[in-house]
Amino acid sequence: MREMDFTEHRINGVSVVEVLEDGVVLRNAQNLLDLISDFAVKHVILKKENITEAFFDLQTGLAADILHKALSFRIFIAVIGDFSAVESRSLREFIIECNEERRLIFKPTVEAALRVFCRKRS
Repeated sequence: MREMDFTEHRINGVSVVEVLEDGVVLRNAQNLLDLISDFAVKHVILKKENITEAFFDLQTGLAADILHKALSFRIFIAVIGDFSAVESRSLREFIIECNEERRLIFKPTVEAALRVFCRKRS
């Protein structure tokens, strides 16, 4: 994988890599595995713009493939963006279900994603 701009957040013992690139970096499930192996972390934050449009078309199966890899490799992914205007009912339901499961989350800000990933466990 090519070098990319990123920042690492360390909160409550959790390391989270935030990708700072402007373009698409996640085109397939292998890109996710490459990204995680490059940074040796299990939590990653991507902007909506960092993910290929095919991901958001659930009929392609790409979202399911990436979610399957995340589950298999115990990876947590946050997608940052405005999802309030999503027209597809199936995509809206997918986002709601993912946010409940917390393996793949959709949040409006990096701070909101960090609150989910780095909350203190009692």
